[in-house]
Amino acid sequence: MLEGGWNRTRFWPITIGTYNDDGEHQVAEFWRMARLRTMGAQAAAALDEELMSTGAYSIDQLMELAGLAVSQAMFALSPPQKTPNILVACGPGNNGGDGLVAARHLYHFGYKPIMYFPKQTKNELYQRLRVQLEHLKVPFTDDFVGTAAKSDYIIDAIFGFSFSGEVREPFPAVIRALAEGKVPVLAVDAPSSWNIEDGPPKDGPGKGYNPPALVSMTAPKPLIKWFKGRHFVGGRFVSQAIAEKYGFDVPPYQGSDQIVEIGSHGERL
Repeated sequence: MLEGGWNRTRFWPITIGTYNDDGEHQVAEFWRMARLRTMGAQAAAALDEELMSTGAYSIDQLMELAGLAVSQAMFALSPPQKTPNILVACGPGNNGGDGLVAARHLYHFGYKPIMYFPKQTKNELYQRLRVQLEHLKVPFTDDFVGTAAKSDYIIDAIFGFSFSGEVREPFPAVIRALAEGKVPVLAVDAPSSWNIEDGPPKDGPGKGYNPPALVSMTAPKPLIKWFKGRHFVGGRFVSQAIAEKYGFDVPPYQGSDQIVEIGSHGERL
């Protein structure tokens, strides 16, 4: 473990010869990881700071790219023809902004998103993101539990990598509903209430919460040690030099994809 909270590893291709059903020899190339490389909260915060200073990115750009990755992960999990009704739960921070952006993309993908955004900020960026959704007639609700019961999927964009401490109102009941509900959940960067380094809480509203899907932004966080579902990595915008500096891998994105699905041991699927 390096100072700042990240592990070092490398992708490398392994070529394996196999035979198909007709007995013909075929070669398949797989991408694997020696060890899963994760990036802790301190390193993730430093990376964001650098991206928005010497990297010349604005917070708007980073949210737009993150939200697009979230929406692509949702599409990979279940297209709108199968699960059109998506409840997007947004917190007051950057993770919530990613959720607002994702909802706009989901609308254009053919989904019917509904927003739960109870702690709205006066920050101009968040106000603009809400107006953009209102122009599309995307509804907002104050009834998370009732709306969740009628949803096909939920996106958990409440708390991200910087979360620590106590879950405050109105989110304890929301996270408890996520943990106890039967509607599948896609978590953004971290299942809300999880500690980035130490994983799921041992008590409180998030006890027992382990959603079926997670999309990590830029790099997986140490909490994936406890995660059991489908796992995507998104955020296709960092340079190889930045990745080397902060000790994470740029995964082998394909074509125009903004996400890569990885397995429980770090291998690309």
